[in-house]
Amino acid sequence: MSTGAVSSAGLADPSEPSRGAAPAAASGPAAAPDPSAGPAAAVALPPRAERGERAQAAVERLRPAGVEAVAVTWVDNAGIARVKAVPLDGLVHAAEWGVGTAPCFDVFLADDSIVTSRSIGGPTGDLRLYPDLDRVVPLAAQPGWAWVPGERYTQSGAPHPGCQRLFARRMTAAAAERGITVKAGIEVEWVVALAGPAQEEPRYPTDGPAYGMQRLTDLSDYLREVLHALGAQGLAVLQIHPEYAPGQFEVSVAPEGPVEAADTSVLVRQTVRAVSARHGLRASFAPVVEAGSVGNGGHLHLSLWRDGRNLARGGAGPHGLTAEAEGFLAGVLGALPGLLVLGSSSPAGYLRLVPSHWAGAYQCWGLENREAALRLVTGSTGERATAANAEIKCFDATANPYLAIGGVLATGLAGLAQRLALPPEFTGDPAEAAPGTVPRLPAGPGDALAAYQRSAVLREALGEPLYEAVLAVRRGESERHASATPEQLVAATRWRY
Repeated sequence: MSTGAVSSAGLADPSEPSRGAAPAAASGPAAAPDPSAGPAAAVALPPRAERGERAQAAVERLRPAGVEAVAVTWVDNAGIARVKAVPLDGLVHAAEWGVGTAPCFDVFLADDSIVTSRSIGGPTGDLRLYPDLDRVVPLAAQPGWAWVPGERYTQSGAPHPGCQRLFARRMTAAAAERGITVKAGIEVEWVVALAGPAQEEPRYPTDGPAYGMQRLTDLSDYLREVLHALGAQGLAVLQIHPEYAPGQFEVSVAPEGPVEAADTSVLVRQTVRAVSARHGLRASFAPVVEAGSVGNGGHLHLSLWRDGRNLARGGAGPHGLTAEAEGFLAGVLGALPGLLVLGSSSPAGYLRLVPSHWAGAYQCWGLENREAALRLVTGSTGERATAANAEIKCFDATANPYLAIGGVLATGLAGLAQRLALPPEFTGDPAEAAPGTVPRLPAGPGDALAAYQRSAVLREALGEPLYEAVLAVRRGESERHASATPEQLVAATRWRY
């Protein structure tokens, strides 16, 4: 084990030098990944002719499926999926030349008001949004439409430093340079309500018990259509079930690469929203839909692999973790206060992040401990070599998934490079521990922002423009809702996510 251990009383952030930590290997990247880390091909645009040929092939695949228009989406720093759409016949031009988007979208708040940052903001300038044709897919619940995630570049073709998807790709490339492949998945939880005026308190189409079969029976046609739509779009659903809060459900899909998992979380949510509308229902992915109730999480699962071997198994660390997996998870755990800025975009997220609600409100880890912010999952005996993974429970669906995944990779790689070790495992509910025994994660955006600003790892990995834009948006959201009651905050965000 590394001597750079972190204790449960004072978890080390890998942005700070760890006491007694062994230095990073000379052959590996520095503790803070360079924002330009990874092969240039990871974020460089392919040649225009190649983009056009691939787009034409996509058009020929989509036309027989009845597709007439393509929605090209990106997710802003407030966690809102934004879109530019083109007719199918315009997809080739969009792939060759991009679609115009204003840089100020990077400083939009969830209510569509606009702030500014030192690098990004104001009405001047333009970017080009390019569709990633590897992910274009007809939308099963929106006949005539296809969806594709986009990436943003400057008019000269240089990567836009504020593009969140390109950030996730750079961090994925940084892991690959270490020979590490990452598999990830984001659980999607939502509350479904009867459609009605946005100002009304939600009314639910089922009043069945938490996790109860009654809820599935009441909404069996709706849930079956959700499953059908996701499957028709090429997604492998692992399970779907009622959750705890009134009208709440969850769906999980098979793990993918980090960028692909973030894409899928966007696609799943838009699919659920579309199926809900077809049934006269409305879906909310907000952290809290009713003040005082259990909220919607956006739990991130991930595992590290090298040469086909799961690094969460067969090692000498806790519960079979290898030294690499333990260092990675220790880096993430130590950085969680600052990572909340990326993993929970809205002040409403802190209404969900409360003790004894399975939200992961404490900065600790444990095997199958649903109260720990970092839950280690080994899987059943016999499948552990493939199933073992870690779950980050403190994130929610207001997060830009590309920022959340990229931030986790950056801090995890920093912990791996510093050879950190996990603190002692915590079992049981940390809320019942002696005061001061287990550190609480920030209970509000102010403390999370302070931790974010102390993190050299995140600043270096994000790059200054993206780092500053995220900071400006979080400050703007915090100031906008500073005097709001929980009820007012919930009402303001309920239908924005």
